[in-house]
Amino acid sequence: MEETEWLAERFEQHRPRLRAVAYRMLGSMAEADDAVQDAWLRLGRSDADQIDNLGGWLTTVVARECLHMLRSRRRREEPRLPEPVAIVDGDLDPEQEALMADSVGLALLVVLDRLSPAERLAFVLHDMFELPFAEIAAIVGRTPAAARQLASRARRRVNGAELPSPDPDLVRRRQVVDAFYAASRGGDFDALVQILDPDVVWTSDFGTDGQRVVRGAPAVARQVRGANGGRLHPVLVNGVVGALVTVDGRPFAALVFTVAGDRIIAIDGLRDPERVRRFADAAGIPPPPVTSPAREGS
Repeated sequence: MEETEWLAERFEQHRPRLRAVAYRMLGSMAEADDAVQDAWLRLGRSDADQIDNLGGWLTTVVARECLHMLRSRRRREEPRLPEPVAIVDGDLDPEQEALMADSVGLALLVVLDRLSPAERLAFVLHDMFELPFAEIAAIVGRTPAAARQLASRARRRVNGAELPSPDPDLVRRRQVVDAFYAASRGGDFDALVQILDPDVVWTSDFGTDGQRVVRGAPAVARQVRGANGGRLHPVLVNGVVGALVTVDGRPFAALVFTVAGDRIIAIDGLRDPERVRRFADAAGIPPPPVTSPAREGS
């Protein structure tokens, strides 16, 4: 028992990095946690005394599991928005501040989703976590030179994507999004158009029903009417301002805003019920109270 506890303690020291690797690989914290849990199970079946570099061994196991999951996803799924990481907007504790500081924007995760599984693994492990190409080559089953080429191709695609640069001032971003909320609730079309960048992009993910993309301020302004009875809960999502939309107390949608200057340049929306529920759970927003059905004659 003592040996198991000792091993578990050592594993927990590596868990934050393993989750970070897996999330960047998969774009889903739920799937990332599955990959990390698989690494723990594999460790329990291995002779830990024979592992010289536990962190490297665990990273390799997680990376291989992520590669397998990416290949399976590519065969069976339609493209979808990555699953964001949410924290209730407000005073952050040190752990939450660290998570936000280390967060990856949804725009980058979308670009990573366009890479092949091997390209994504090479880019994430080398460019984000500084693993040498010799170790990456062993994971993807190629030579170090081929692994270097994978990362290079991925890097060119990421650099060529012209990812939006959010305003670093969180207070300013909140003010812009608050103005958006006010204009949306008031049905003020002209005010919405002024808050939105002329080339703003609105992306909605409906899960198995696919994505919908709307471009341009007038077209997006017509899409942002709030649901009847909807309530907005401010959250921080992958380091940027967002909101959970609830209707009658139940999670309805998640919104993520990218702000540059005084305008919104991108809005990403999640409407897939299961993913929105996980988003609400991660943000710490409680579910609606369960009400008992009324008795007949009462």
